[in-house]
Amino acid sequence: MMHKSATVCRLSPKKITLVFFLFLFAKAHSQIVNGNQIIYRVYAQLQKAKDYKVDATIKVDLPFIRILPINAKIFVKQPNKFKVESKSIAIVPRQGFDQLNKILSDTNEVTVIVQVTELVNKVDAQIISLIPLQDTGDLILAKLWIDVKQNLVLKSVLTTKLNGTILTEYSYGTFANYGLPDAMIFTVDIKKFKIPKAIAADINSNATKKVDKDLKNKKGKIIITLSNYLINKGISETVFIK
Repeated sequence: MMHKSATVCRLSPKKITLVFFLFLFAKAHSQIVNGNQIIYRVYAQLQKAKDYKVDATIKVDLPFIRILPINAKIFVKQPNKFKVESKSIAIVPRQGFDQLNKILSDTNEVTVIVQVTELVNKVDAQIISLIPLQDTGDLILAKLWIDVKQNLVLKSVLTTKLNGTILTEYSYGTFANYGLPDAMIFTVDIKKFKIPKAIAADINSNATKKVDKDLKNKKGKIIITLSNYLINKGISETVFIK
C-alpha cells in the first residue's frame, strides 16, 4: 500500500519578507482604525454640548507673578467661539476648551498613532498621539490619555509653536457625559506661554537678567475650577463680539 508524501510549503526569503511587511502593515492599519474610532467617540461626546456657559474660578501659580484667585464666566459655542468675561485680568488657555474640539474634529488632517496604556488617577488610559499632516498650523503634536470606557480625555500634552508645551489634566463629575470637566490644571512653559500684556509688562519691568535666565526652564500652573454649567441654552453671537 502506497502512502502519499506530505507536501511541505517552503517560502523563499523574499516571500517571508513580504509576509512580514504585510503583517506589520495590517497591524498598523488596525491601530489607525482603532485610534480613529476612539477619537471619534470622544469628539461625538463633546459635540453634545453645542454651546455652554460656565462659572470659573482661576488660580494662577506662575513664578514671579502674584495674582489672587479670579472669578470669571466662560462662554463656548461650537465650532470655534470662545470668550472669557471677568472684572480682573483672567488667564484662561483656549487649548483646553474649543481648541481641543478642533484637534479631534478631523482625523483626516492628522496621523493617528496608538501607543501603550497608562494609569491616570487609577484609570487605565489609552495613549494616542496626533501629528498634523500639514506644517501650516500652530499645533506640532497632541498626545492624549483617553478613558475609552467613558470617552473622556483625562490628560493632554499639546506641543505648539506659539505657546510651547502645555500639559492639561482634567477632572470630571456631573457633566462627564458631555465631556465637560469640573476642573482643569494647566502646566505651561513660562518663557513661551502667552499671557495678557498687562501681566507680561509687569514681569518685564521687574525682571533682571538673572530672573530672565531663571524663567527659561520654569513651569507654571493655572488651575480652573468650573461650576454652574448652562448647556445648550443658546448663546447669542453678540456675546463673542469684542
